[in-house]
Amino acid sequence: MDDRERQIRVRMRDDFPYYADKNLKIRPKKGGTKVFELNKAQLYIHERVEQQRRETGRVRAIILKGRQQGCSTYVEGRMYWRVSHRKGIRAFILTHEDEATKNLFDMVERYHEFSNPLLKPSTGAANGKELIFDKLDSGYKVGTAGNKGVGRSSTIQLFHGSEVAFWPHASEHAKGILQAIPDEEDTEVFLESTANGVGNFYHQQWKAAESGRSGYMAIFVPWYWQDEYVKKAPADFHRSAYEEKLQEMFGLSEGQLVWRRSKIIELSAGGADGDASFKQEYPMTASEAFQMTGEAGLISPKVVMRARKATVRPSHTLVVGVDPSRGGDKFALIRRRGRKAYGYEYYVDSAVDKLGKQVAICKKVLDGERPTMMFIDAGGGDALVDRLHELGYTNVRAVAFGSSPLNAELYKNKRAEMWGEMAEWMNDDNLPVDIPDDDELQSELCASPYKRDSHDRIQMEAKEKIKSEYGFSPDGGDALGLTFSQSVIEYNQNDLEPEYYGDS
Repeated sequence: MDDRERQIRVRMRDDFPYYADKNLKIRPKKGGTKVFELNKAQLYIHERVEQQRRETGRVRAIILKGRQQGCSTYVEGRMYWRVSHRKGIRAFILTHEDEATKNLFDMVERYHEFSNPLLKPSTGAANGKELIFDKLDSGYKVGTAGNKGVGRSSTIQLFHGSEVAFWPHASEHAKGILQAIPDEEDTEVFLESTANGVGNFYHQQWKAAESGRSGYMAIFVPWYWQDEYVKKAPADFHRSAYEEKLQEMFGLSEGQLVWRRSKIIELSAGGADGDASFKQEYPMTASEAFQMTGEAGLISPKVVMRARKATVRPSHTLVVGVDPSRGGDKFALIRRRGRKAYGYEYYVDSAVDKLGKQVAICKKVLDGERPTMMFIDAGGGDALVDRLHELGYTNVRAVAFGSSPLNAELYKNKRAEMWGEMAEWMNDDNLPVDIPDDDELQSELCASPYKRDSHDRIQMEAKEKIKSEYGFSPDGGDALGLTFSQSVIEYNQNDLEPEYYGDS
């Protein structure tokens, strides 16, 4: 090997963009194969993680992106580059569903298949879930997040968590497979995803990284960095006032605005909200990505965001909803005066599981604010209600979620009725509502999946199932829902329809 060949080999080993361009093949959106030349988003991710690696000796990155921006292509190419050049390196890919697992592993196999024979490592075991380079004692394994124990017994140096916001058991994987990665130099962890609402594991990890409270680096990739997301503007194209604002804020070209407009029309098929769907799939900012996404339920993220930004005059009548802590859930309490909800409190320490602490929290509100009624979930608060009654509070009432609703033709049980009435309250376009500007509360209000029973009545999914699938319990949502469990007498009839006085 002469000096020139040696220099090329060293550069192949140390310079990933150069290696990718010279050795890796990808399948572009239009089909076929082509050389892997990093796009703007991929170069940005690469520069950020390389800087972190130089400064810390390792990579810990959480990436938030839009649809089809090449993030997974970059991560898989980088991991193949590292595994095929070093001894004793193991990589693991974990996705949210089997089809995604297969697609990413197919990408790895394509890299390997088309690799230059001079750079291609010797292959040992090779099947649908494993690719081992026997002479290097390095290789890949893949798994799907539906299995809580996947990867627990492994020792991993490189990890790619794909679509983490959609993992069904995210917190379990954090305790399991993420603990299989040693906190050593030369290890790399990528957690990437499109957003899926607020309050879940991925959102919590993003917020921690964004605020500097974790060792992870937050990387956001906006849609308008993609060169292909552009469309020729027609001769009669005119920008709307909102599009002019976007152009001023983000430097969008007319071609990008036209592409955005056409994509919104495409996403509006079947009566869907194309604007909200666009913000979910192609966010401009990280906050937009999280706030405009989430599971479909009685209450949508768009409605919650509108309520978070509104300012509404409260009525005189105060009702309080309390969802007591049980089995490790939160103790949640919130106030409502007419169309204004405020004063959201929640407690998660172990002391709040004790009756005395719960009584003290409620007693402070009852004595200091004198609500017309305090409604408490009977499922975890029977003893709390009994104790407050013993202390002489007559404005406290237990509400059994499984009890009969007032409108038995529309709702399966009391909990469904509470959430249904709350959804109507929030969805009214003519009478705005005002709720706390709080990510935690938004996640719990949007965690409102429901179905119809055989009598076409609304039935909410059980809290246990929501907790299992979402990774948290909607305690704040239930607390606010409790304020709709029954009507209360208004002190001032003039305040039945509070005055709306603009957005904040």
